[in-house]
Amino acid sequence: MAGTATAGAGTAVPGGASGEQASANGAVGRAPGNVAELCLAARRASRVLAGVHTDTKNAALEAIAASLGANARQVLEANERDMQTGVESGLGDALLDRLRLDAARLEAIAGAVRQIVALGDPIGEVIDGWRLPNGLDVRKVRVPLGVVAVIYEARPNVTIDATALCLKSGNAIVLRGSSMAAHSNAALAQLAGDAATSAGLPEGSVVLVQGGGREELGELARQSESVDLIIPRGGEQLKAALEATARVPVIYAAAGNCHVYVDRAADLARAETIVMNAKTQRPGVCNAAEKLLVHEQVAERFLPTIAAALGGAGVEVRADERAMAVLTEAGGADGVVAAREEDWPEEYLGLTIAIGVVGSVEQAIEHIGRYGSGHSEAIVTADTAAARAFQLGVDAACVYVNASTRFTDGGEFGMGAEIGNSTQKLHARGPLGLRELTTYKYLVEGDGHVRV
Repeated sequence: MAGTATAGAGTAVPGGASGEQASANGAVGRAPGNVAELCLAARRASRVLAGVHTDTKNAALEAIAASLGANARQVLEANERDMQTGVESGLGDALLDRLRLDAARLEAIAGAVRQIVALGDPIGEVIDGWRLPNGLDVRKVRVPLGVVAVIYEARPNVTIDATALCLKSGNAIVLRGSSMAAHSNAALAQLAGDAATSAGLPEGSVVLVQGGGREELGELARQSESVDLIIPRGGEQLKAALEATARVPVIYAAAGNCHVYVDRAADLARAETIVMNAKTQRPGVCNAAEKLLVHEQVAERFLPTIAAALGGAGVEVRADERAMAVLTEAGGADGVVAAREEDWPEEYLGLTIAIGVVGSVEQAIEHIGRYGSGHSEAIVTADTAAARAFQLGVDAACVYVNASTRFTDGGEFGMGAEIGNSTQKLHARGPLGLRELTTYKYLVEGDGHVRV
């Protein structure tokens, strides 16, 4: 099927680009090649990238970072077009915040690229090695996955973050952003592709596939001969669409229904600071807290204070029966609404939080196990035994003691940027950085050995 695909510079597109073009340095037009041909171009590039020296990869990333500054005006103009369309189509504040670029955010994106330059190259790293009794030498060595497709919604910064991580780890990348960020993604993919090829990386290292809706998404998900891994960053609808069609392995950077549990032994002033940061510092992201659980022994002291602080920050508070009773008794229930069963599994991605009262750390763990998404969970406590029970009992990619869930991030973890946060267990979990974009092979050396 002929797809409506677009390709960034640095991408081999049969016949060249045609149709409506974007602005000069962000030129990405409609390509006559279909999705399969674009993915094959990435496959050809990946074979070369696997052997590219670290210095060349770092030079490509430095060129991308520099290009972000040199082409800032064009990128911001493209982003403004997306923002205007988003406002006109009624996008919510959380999505608009994800979509928005400005000079400071572009500078931060470039900074993240340079952080990746400073990281060690995982390719060629010897994970393990030994000599067998028969004299064969065996080494387990880290190698690229090959071609990584990243499917993402709203966030144009992912275009650069994902590209930098894939190129540094020796992978070609196929980018498939959402229509709401079409102009931003096109401009960013163009400058990244131009910069990468100018620094010596092969044509096809950076591919942008754009347009065509769910039909094209399904075609991308079936490219098992040319794509090694798909990483989607989006909601449950995207996950369901891929689960129904994908023949390529998928690591889901899925929803974040994150909890903060305030234990009976918590420092309540510290707990308030952590809860407010986890909920309000940037509410539209997957590592923001969506639920607050409070031990019954501190509920009367803590709930009125935290409800007032959250309300003052513009957060809508939804309370279970026990929390509502405490707040009503304290005269702090104004503006608080009753939580429904459907609140507990929901990822709000905005200024809303649901609060529940529990009787023990075990009940908190049970609640999180039932409703959590396996992303990031936090306990606030001065009780070492409670903290240890929470760490062992909660099944999530990241478990925090006395710290905000907002730290679940490749940059915060010292991994440079990230492609996403995996909530599954194979083959990677948590922030997806350089090493998570690799696999390994066994290199075996002998001296005329034969098996008998």
